[in-house]
Amino acid sequence: MILDLHPQLRIQKLTLGREGAPLVVIDNFVAEPERLVKKAATAQFASGGQYYPGIRVKAPPSYEHFMVTRLPALVGEHFGLTSPSLRLSMCHYSLVTTPAAELTLLQRLPHVDSLAPEGLATIHYLFTAKHGGTAFYRHRATGYEYLDRERGPVYSRALDSECAGPDRPSLEYINGDTALFEEIARAEGVFNRVLVYRRNSLHSGSIDRAFVPDPNPRTGRLSINCFVDP
Repeated sequence: MILDLHPQLRIQKLTLGREGAPLVVIDNFVAEPERLVKKAATAQFASGGQYYPGIRVKAPPSYEHFMVTRLPALVGEHFGLTSPSLRLSMCHYSLVTTPAAELTLLQRLPHVDSLAPEGLATIHYLFTAKHGGTAFYRHRATGYEYLDRERGPVYSRALDSECAGPDRPSLEYINGDTALFEEIARAEGVFNRVLVYRRNSLHSGSIDRAFVPDPNPRTGRLSINCFVDP
């Protein structure tokens, strides 16, 4: 599969909350995105592991090559990248398939993908239905909007204490302000939109109570998620 940038690509370079972590929103990312959906429809998905609330399968090698060669020129300056190419430690199709009643505690909270400040994450939305987007959060007790190795233990102790009390998250996907977290930004899930952000920013999929899990890549909450190592 040969991929190219969409001729009507649009980029927004934003910052998050009080701490100003970078966020890039790219609309009309690839030409012919329907080909990526078609490819996913023939793939054999499997469990996404204990943290991801759904199923996953590796994205095509052509997509990985496309990302590592094209992304630096699009977002490098905003994230302080100096290398002309990148390395991906993960590049998967992802489908959210877990009912709210079956979510683990960690799946009902915002999370970070790494404590390292230099790593990036991308999410490429490949659904047309209203399945929600991605939101970014501030932990109210600590004020943290991102975590690093110094903040991680402080945050974990505070969160463990909070989740043992009356503000323990209920059995639903987080989708906006709660007693423990304040939403600081949100990007809606728009077909062929890509978000790029630091892996240590607190974030979560924004999925409302009306969401019905669907394991069909053509109609479900399909995305491609990558971890980028500069």
